[in-house]
Amino acid sequence: MNKSVKIFTALCISAVIFSSCKKKEEVHGNIAELENNTREITATISLGFSTNLEDPRGKASVLFKEDVEKNSNGRIKIDIHGNCELGSDNELIEGVINGKVDMTVSSAGNFAVYATKLGISAMPFLFSTFEEAWKFMDEPIVAEVNKTLEEFGIVVLSHYDNGFRCVTTTNKPVETVADISGLNIRTPPNQIVMETMSVLGASPKPYAFNELKKALRDGVFDSQENPIPVIYNSKLYEEQKFLAITNHSYDAMPLVIRKDLWDEFSDADKKIIIDAAKKAQDFDRKLVKEQTESYVSKLKDAGMTITTPNLAEFKAATASVMDVFTNIYGEDLLKKLRAATSSAK
Repeated sequence: MNKSVKIFTALCISAVIFSSCKKKEEVHGNIAELENNTREITATISLGFSTNLEDPRGKASVLFKEDVEKNSNGRIKIDIHGNCELGSDNELIEGVINGKVDMTVSSAGNFAVYATKLGISAMPFLFSTFEEAWKFMDEPIVAEVNKTLEEFGIVVLSHYDNGFRCVTTTNKPVETVADISGLNIRTPPNQIVMETMSVLGASPKPYAFNELKKALRDGVFDSQENPIPVIYNSKLYEEQKFLAITNHSYDAMPLVIRKDLWDEFSDADKKIIIDAAKKAQDFDRKLVKEQTESYVSKLKDAGMTITTPNLAEFKAATASVMDVFTNIYGEDLLKKLRAATSSAK
């Protein structure tokens, strides 16, 4: 055997020995290659959100954590941070974009600050029931819109539910559109919700959710709008006397992960995460609906005065909001939106 053949043979043997060695490391979202071209991760992945663990998104996230950790045999750990521990909604989304946070779940409209089209499900009075909203969120049009987030390094895994947004006030009940006029109302940084409140005559202003209770207490705002489960679980009733069940906007909440981290997972691990995300989504949806239906009486017991305005009046008053976003979304997307929401009913 000549020298070159001996060297080649030695290199081949070394390669075989090297490839048969299992390499596993504790890293933050990095993958270690194993034999048979499979991949395995041993990592702790941060999942942050703005509400407490009693909120449906908190309970659903705990279920997500349990499923991922169980089905990955503990290789993939989910480290949950509620109550804005890792930042406000905006800071969490920015954290996912810049790699400081691995996962978050937040209102679709908050993501629309980056990928504008994600806000489409928040259009006023698109849906009358949860079932209509869920059917729409599972439509191809939403998957298509979700893709626009990927250029910002974000992948949508599933859609939690935050419920239908309602108005609370400090000093007066809301029974008609005229009662909205002049309110200094806190909203998320959701352009659709802000435009909806504006056409109703209020003065909307975005404000961090974790600072909202104090702002209401200090009189920075005399109104705010959120879904019923959030109002109850975050005890906003301690600062607001009146609740108007306006249901003016459906609040979908994408559960998302960093794209660079997602792209490194094996297909098997992706399936584990997706399956857990879908299971958590279904649990969250069911819980939000249950709490929306049952917490009205709890809010009344907590001292709130509940009103049920004529929603037809509010729907007519906000009909122009979709037209405002024609230039942003484009006619083609709005046609698909109208078609998809019609089929969902």
